[in-house]
Amino acid sequence: MGAGHAHVLYREATSPVHRLPPEVKIAAMVLFTLAVVATPRTAFWAFGGYALLVAAVAALARVGPGWLLSRAAIELPFVLFAVALPFLGAGERVEVAGLALSVDGLLGGWNIVAKGTLGVLASLLLAATTTTRDLIVGLDRLRCPQIVTQIATFMLRYLDVLVGEARRMRVARVSRGDDPRFLWQLRGFAAGVGALFLRAFERGERVYLAMLSRGYSGRMPAVWQGAGAASAGQWLVGATVPLVAAGIAATAVALT
Repeated sequence: MGAGHAHVLYREATSPVHRLPPEVKIAAMVLFTLAVVATPRTAFWAFGGYALLVAAVAALARVGPGWLLSRAAIELPFVLFAVALPFLGAGERVEVAGLALSVDGLLGGWNIVAKGTLGVLASLLLAATTTTRDLIVGLDRLRCPQIVTQIATFMLRYLDVLVGEARRMRVARVSRGDDPRFLWQLRGFAAGVGALFLRAFERGERVYLAMLSRGYSGRMPAVWQGAGAASAGQWLVGATVPLVAAGIAATAVALT
C-alpha cells in the first residue's frame, strides 16, 4: 500500500499545493464548498469571486484549465436537469429569445450549475494534488470514523485484485460459449457477480483476521502515515482559500 497507489486523476508535480498535508487540503476543500453552498443564488458577483479563487489555486498547483474542464464533464447530467428547469418551473415568466421561461427556474438552474461546477472543480483540484493513499491518511488524521477509513483502505488495496479476478471470470465464461450481450444469458452473468461477491467477502475476512493477528487496531500505523501531522503554519496557509470564501459568502448574505 505504498505511494504507487495513485489514482487516474492525480497529477505528479512539486507545487506548493501538492506539498500541503492531505488533511489541510481536505478541510480547505470542504469549507470552501460549504461557503459556496451558503451563498445566495442571486449574488452573481460572489460566484465570480469563487471562480477566481479556484483559478488561482489551479495555477498554483500547475493544473491546466483544459484538464479541469474535461474532467468536470462528469456533472453533465445535472447540467441537463438545470437546463430543463426554466421550461418546467412555475411562477413569473420572462421572455428570452422568444421563449417564455420561468424566473424561479432560471435562478434554480443557475444555482445548480454554478454551485455544482465550483464544487466539482474544487474536488478535482484535491484529487489532482493528492494521491489516494494520502487522501485516506488525511481522513484518518481528521479523525474520520474508523469504519470509513478501513473500508477505503481495503478498497484501495484490493480493487485491482477484484478487477483482475472479474476479468478472469469473464474470460472463462466467454471461452465456454457464454456471451453476456444476449438477454437470456443474464442469469450466468448474475451468478458470476454473486460468486465474485462471495470471493471478495471471504478474502476480506481472511485478510482482516490476518491483520488483527499482527496487531492491527483499526487505525493506520504511524509508519504507514509517513510524515507527521500538519504544522500550525501549514494550517494557516491552507485556511487562506476557505477564509476568503467565507468572507465572500458573508458579504453576499449581508447584501442580499
